Amino acid sequence: MIKSPSSSFETSAKLLGEAIGRNNIALAARVLQPLDVAETIEQLERLGTINRALAYRTLPKERALAVFERLDVLLQADLLSGLQDAQVAEVFAALSPDDRVALLDELPASVANRLILGLSDKDRALTAIVLGYPQRSVGRFMSPQFLTAHPGFTAGQTLKRVRAQSEEAESIYTIPVTDDGRHLVGVVSLRDVLCAAESDAVADLMKDPLFAPATMDVEEAARYCADAKVLALPIVDAETRLVGILTVDDALRILEDAESEDAARSGGSEPLRRPYLATPVRSIVRARVVWLLVLAVGATLTVQVMGAFEATLAEQVVLSLFIPLLIGTGGNTGNQAATTITRALALGDVRPADAVKVVAREVRVGAWLGALLGGLGFAVASLIFTVSLGLVIGLTLLGVCTMAAGVGGLMPLLGKALKVDPAVFSNPFISTFVDALGLIMYFMIASSILGL
Repeated sequence: MIKSPSSSFETSAKLLGEAIGRNNIALAARVLQPLDVAETIEQLERLGTINRALAYRTLPKERALAVFERLDVLLQADLLSGLQDAQVAEVFAALSPDDRVALLDELPASVANRLILGLSDKDRALTAIVLGYPQRSVGRFMSPQFLTAHPGFTAGQTLKRVRAQSEEAESIYTIPVTDDGRHLVGVVSLRDVLCAAESDAVADLMKDPLFAPATMDVEEAARYCADAKVLALPIVDAETRLVGILTVDDALRILEDAESEDAARSGGSEPLRRPYLATPVRSIVRARVVWLLVLAVGATLTVQVMGAFEATLAEQVVLSLFIPLLIGTGGNTGNQAATTITRALALGDVRPADAVKVVAREVRVGAWLGALLGGLGFAVASLIFTVSLGLVIGLTLLGVCTMAAGVGGLMPLLGKALKVDPAVFSNPFISTFVDALGLIMYFMIASSILGL
């Protein structure tokens, strides 16, 4: 009987856990030996920090370096604490300069300095190039290891250069073309070079380059790279001198991390930045508690609104039955709008300058949604209670949906204009503002129609 992949994975996980628990390093090595790099990473991510280091030490050198390079940065930092100094220096030196810098950002300064001093002069210089740029700029994520061609080269000379430098270059499939002053003047694909005659000049093969300045926001640069569908995006300084490249795999990883961050914050939590099972419980608590406190403080405004209309509720107790419906509908409508606009901002479909257009559009959408839900609410409430109460519910849903959609559409744009994460800015404000304003709207409409 052939075992399913999931069955084999669970069996390996169980055996590995038992081996580490009994400190049986030989058995742990045998469990990990038949696994490929991706499967090994999956197994390591399920272990605690100490056990992960023990299991990692059983890996052969080449596979250990390949596994370490593909681990999340925080897991890399955790793993270093459990390795011997010689092994730490070895895996650190094997990383590419941009990956080294990402790891250095997560390590204590004393450890980071010691690791940098342990590098060769060449590796230290390459790492220093990337470290010199601001943290959220694309320069901090680019690779300074690249090969170039010159417009005066022939296709044959370029191929010879590719063969000589392919081991050191991050990517060889898109080749930047630079002049004598290292200024970017074009790009040529390896495919075009291979297909050309050896005597053909690079100047005739190259195309106008797409590029990004090193100080550009990393998420914008990654989106530009992905949208342009290029394998490598040249990165230049203020004088358009080539300083590095952003590869498409790095760009996609950056976008994936950004989307995970937005998704977590839209749900009222900080991103874990580690696989779930590898994240300590205290880190999960820390990621959630701040948001819960912020939302709890915001909820006090809703309580105050209900206190102000206590007399109205006392006269018509039935009004309290619909409060969860109205608050929930308003919050959901606002969050739908905020999520849509946050995503549109990430894709570059809208900008803060489009605020008026976006709000006008969302208000119309909210009004349509409010009319549909309000009509349904009017019919149901009229049948069960009274036509007057049905009218209150219908008009409130119309007003709440219109208001919530407008607010939800505006908040991400306002957050972007203030240079804060739109997902962070939108969620607590919508929860607080829409709930409170929706209740005020509800009680005012009820007072007017029911004569309270």
